[in-house]
Amino acid sequence: MANEAVVHVVDDDDAVRRSLSFLLASDGLPVRLHTSADAFLAHIDGVQEGCVVTDVRMPGTDGIAFLRRLKQEGLALPVIVMTGHADVPMAVEALKQGAVDFIEKPFSDDLFLAAVRSALASRAAEAREHARAAEMRERAEHLSEREREVLDGLVDGKANKVIAFELGISARTVEIYRANVMTKMQARSLSELVRMAVAAGLDVDRKEPPRG
Repeated sequence: MANEAVVHVVDDDDAVRRSLSFLLASDGLPVRLHTSADAFLAHIDGVQEGCVVTDVRMPGTDGIAFLRRLKQEGLALPVIVMTGHADVPMAVEALKQGAVDFIEKPFSDDLFLAAVRSALASRAAEAREHARAAEMRERAEHLSEREREVLDGLVDGKANKVIAFELGISARTVEIYRANVMTKMQARSLSELVRMAVAAGLDVDRKEPPRG
């Protein structure tokens, strides 16, 4: 279950934990139960994919402090906060601290499951984006220094002639480098190449010089 999308329910109320566990399992969602934020944090190393559903008011580490700890630990799972009507101001604060949603008790089964499904979908989309960005950065590592310079110029929206002038080479040579870049990056068009570079952060991050 290490890489499976698990719904982590964090609540000090045993009846709530059992009820949500049954609801999630009946909808085909893997679930793990935690009696408190501290209990979850004690086993955070084993947490991979999925989302977190937590009560905002709990003994020990409450929902707001819990969100702050998750940030400190670098765990980027989406968090849904459950709250009573009187705790809405706390729920709003939870959103400011990074929660993706909050739902007021009592809530319907459909509302709860829709919130969880939305959180899982957002996490899956984020994971795909990270994977694609990593793939684009890996492709960029195979660019030579000159090819990377041409790529930077293209991302800046510069014409071949401008790039040629700035690099002190001919426009024809820029065209050759540009074709090489397109091939190595597996881009079918200039617009796709630029989107790849932006998504991978290649337009803003050149901490390590390219090889070649």
